[in-house]
Amino acid sequence: MSDEKKADAGKNKNNLDTLMRSMLDRVREMADVNTIVGQPIETADGVTLIPVSKLNFGLTSGGGSYGKTAKDGFAGGGAASVKIEPVAFLIVRDGMTRLLPVAAAPVSTVDRIVDMAPDLITKAENFLMDKKREKTEENREE
Repeated sequence: MSDEKKADAGKNKNNLDTLMRSMLDRVREMADVNTIVGQPIETADGVTLIPVSKLNFGLTSGGGSYGKTAKDGFAGGGAASVKIEPVAFLIVRDGMTRLLPVAAAPVSTVDRIVDMAPDLITKAENFLMDKKREKTEENREE
């Protein structure tokens, strides 16, 4: 590889590194620990509320060198997505701590069914396994 091509490859690598570092710095700013466990809030009656949130984020980036000459250079891009969702409050009062979830109780029948689905699936699997076990035992006795 010629010296010019090595210099071009190093330059493009640095451009990609710069792009990645810039994106990660932005995500770090958003994903600060104070975003997950918020600043305590003091009330007039001596109760301390501490917000707790759930953070989801996605990150992607890429780039490369384009063209036949070094002057054509580097092209790159990236994207990030952040979702912050309140989960609960820690309530501290008189030395006692309590967790108060933010999620509302299911309202409709569909909401209740969706919440119950994992438990129902487990019960159905257990029922089918018991039936299979009973059938196996019956076959052994014959």
